[in-house]
Amino acid sequence: MQREAARNRDASLQEDARDLHRVVEDLLRAVQFRDRDRICCHGVTVSQCYALEAVVQLGPMSQNRLAGRLFLDKSTTSRVVSGLEEKGLIGRSPDPDDGRVRLLEATAEGRHTCAEIEADLVAETANLVADFDPVVRQKMVRLLGRLARAAERRVTCEGGVCSLG
Repeated sequence: MQREAARNRDASLQEDARDLHRVVEDLLRAVQFRDRDRICCHGVTVSQCYALEAVVQLGPMSQNRLAGRLFLDKSTTSRVVSGLEEKGLIGRSPDPDDGRVRLLEATAEGRHTCAEIEADLVAETANLVADFDPVVRQKMVRLLGRLARAAERRVTCEGGVCSLG
């Protein structure tokens, strides 16, 4: 009896996981389209936007820390940061604790660009969820936040390389 109950739970878990995978995939595809469509209007790529957003939100950080935050390798992060520097959105300053390290900091223009992008994306999201009951919207935030944190915990980043743990 216990084995059958366990098999039923496993089958139910697999079915739920498959259904969740499909709806998350659909959501990500739509959000990625929205991001490409909206963010490019501000003169940055989606990857540059994510990097700029991280530096604005978290404050000055090393390029390695940014790579870990974005789940990117060091070379990709370097190209993203170089593009942001060329646009005057990010600058580098010496780390007061380690002179060998340069910290990435958003410039005033970078903070302004990030705020404009966020306002655009938040307005789009508000339109998307406007018809949902406020309680449902709050539950969506909590549930999706839990799902995002669970997914992030499975990623390890060491030495500029990220992988699923």
